[in-house]
Amino acid sequence: MGRFGSNAPTCSRTAPDPRKCCATPRALVLRSGMPAFWFGLLADITVVLHLGFVVFVVAGGLLVLRRRRLALAHLPCALWGALIELAGWICPLTPLELWLRARAGESGYGGGFVEHYVIPVLYPGAMTRGVQVALGIAVIAVNVAVYGWIWRRSRAPARVTD
Repeated sequence: MGRFGSNAPTCSRTAPDPRKCCATPRALVLRSGMPAFWFGLLADITVVLHLGFVVFVVAGGLLVLRRRRLALAHLPCALWGALIELAGWICPLTPLELWLRARAGESGYGGGFVEHYVIPVLYPGAMTRGVQVALGIAVIAVNVAVYGWIWRRSRAPARVTD
């Protein structure tokens, strides 16, 4: 359900500590004193950043074609992304997002970011271990191809024009 839907915690108007409870879901304030809306917003920002990271892992090598120094950031990210997929781990951004959603009074989801957001778009079926390994291999293959091309291009003799 949405940020202020039926999954939001409810409470009575006679709560002894208004910071722990609220009168309406829209005004929900959690124990931290931070309104639930902000936790939901931070969760949404985490999703956008996570998606950006996934895109950078997969296609960041193409940016390296234009800016070689980006390789210093991209290579560790690509290795991390491939390791997460090949090892069957969950990226630490996923539990962060779920924690933020719980703090916002929203329900989370099972599995990881890729299984919840990316796989349903790319594949109608559920994420299997085989698909996860294939994604890890695809990340490696795409980046090896791009970096191989960059390396070959940098080793080729410069063309002289008259």
